[in-house]
Amino acid sequence: MSLRRTAISRMKNGHVDVLVVGAGINGAVTAAALAGRGASVALIDRADFGGFTSQESSNLVWGGFKYLENYELPLVFGLCKSRNRLMKAYPDNVKEISFLATLDNTAPFKPWFAALGATAYWGIGQFGTKPPRLYNAEKLEAVEPVIDTTSARGAVQYQDCYLVDNDSRFVFSFVRSAIEAGAAVANYVELVSARREGDRWVCQLRDTDSGEEFTTTARVVVNAAGPFVDELNTSWGLTTDHRIVYSKGIHLIVPRLTTTRHNRVLAFFDDTQRLFYVIPMGRRSVIGTTDTRVDDPHTHVTDEDRDFLLAQINARLDLPAPLTHDDIIAERSGVRPLVVRRGGSDQTNVDWTSLSRKHEIERDDARGVVTIFGGKLTDCLNVGEEVAEHVERLGIPLEKDLRNWYGEPAAATRKEFYRQARLMRLDSLRTKPDTEPLTDRLWRRYGRRAFDLLEMIRADPTMGEDVMGSADYLRAELHTAAEHEMVVTLDDFMRRRSKIDLVVRDRDILGSPGLTEVAGILFGDDADARLADYVLSKTSHHEPPADAAG
Repeated sequence: MSLRRTAISRMKNGHVDVLVVGAGINGAVTAAALAGRGASVALIDRADFGGFTSQESSNLVWGGFKYLENYELPLVFGLCKSRNRLMKAYPDNVKEISFLATLDNTAPFKPWFAALGATAYWGIGQFGTKPPRLYNAEKLEAVEPVIDTTSARGAVQYQDCYLVDNDSRFVFSFVRSAIEAGAAVANYVELVSARREGDRWVCQLRDTDSGEEFTTTARVVVNAAGPFVDELNTSWGLTTDHRIVYSKGIHLIVPRLTTTRHNRVLAFFDDTQRLFYVIPMGRRSVIGTTDTRVDDPHTHVTDEDRDFLLAQINARLDLPAPLTHDDIIAERSGVRPLVVRRGGSDQTNVDWTSLSRKHEIERDDARGVVTIFGGKLTDCLNVGEEVAEHVERLGIPLEKDLRNWYGEPAAATRKEFYRQARLMRLDSLRTKPDTEPLTDRLWRRYGRRAFDLLEMIRADPTMGEDVMGSADYLRAELHTAAEHEMVVTLDDFMRRRSKIDLVVRDRDILGSPGLTEVAGILFGDDADARLADYVLSKTSHHEPPADAAG
């Protein structure tokens, strides 16, 4: 964790232009945008990067086809534009994918009308994807046999994008960009207090891992605390025009329900006429999401949640046997921070699902605070650019935006990596079925740092071996994570730097002989304590019963 210790030492009694509080997608992209344009930046989070709201998404980068129902055309246009930018900037991470939406008796629209909407969606997206298609029930049966077409009136296929890896890993790519641009970045650093003195904020910070407290000063503070922005502003005595309300969404991860030959998302209207999805995640499928109003951002999956989603999907797929709780490999539960105006109408009397998913940004000129309300993975580049504009108006000079603070390395760099990987026959190291080539995986996850992994494997072939048989992670990747990815707890690696916790059952993880080696590589002399904490966290909550499908 030397990278983290170095960042904290820079923050101690340090002075920065901007302190960003919260390292979900909003905070990470803000830090990358500001540091990439020459500002001195510190980024902190009281837990891990992307460790709360940003780790519970559907892993989709989309323009929001369903938002057309509420005629939010400007929102859809902006999201489609941002989606297209991300698809271009991250061609190996953000991939176009088909959404096959079945229209049955529960759907509020007829197939021809949905096809009209999909065509409009394609146009609003500036034709940045493949065109939509309309299927009758007979053709739908041939296209995707797993769908039960008994009550289907037809289907429409449209295009959007998804994250090949997980959402938190995508957040971390912006954290890395901020670090490379000179930002001081640290997870598990809490803002204890902050007070305005003259033209600066004096911020008392605490390393929650070691307990050490220290002071940093900043000219501007960006409140990127996601669902906790109101709580933070209240502690500073700030009032805002907007506030956050919470919508809970859950996902269930089960064995793959569709063939790997056709990598597509299945979409259905549930019994409440709300869209839900079956999303591919390698050898798994992700079912979700729900949309339930809650008053507390800390949520969990209930039996009622599980029963509802399982009933919905069982009624719409022609499976060899209905899915049960036993088939659930992992679960996700989080909240969407939705933006409403203070003093507006009583939100208890409106259609909860109709509340806008757009973000809002407010600036307090007198106090030097920028607050980000709401936000989505898809809209992250717009958030970074808009926050930078507000920070400039607060007197922080920024360099011209060359848009080099985000995106994958140049095509020529990618070509050279693939050339070297081919010459050393990297892909021949893998023999497991239904796994992607190592070349693709390492480049997507690590970019330029993937060259270092090649060098490690050349020097020691055992670095090219999987540490945990069911997890698809090389020994070299563990060493890279230990040195460059600020892994403080084992959960950071298992849940966020990787998606092992999302695709492997807890019993298989805890029973893997490689888990001890994983902890040893990541934490060295502190491995036993970190491993014990992880095992305790796994055994102290209920896990769905295991079965042969896992």
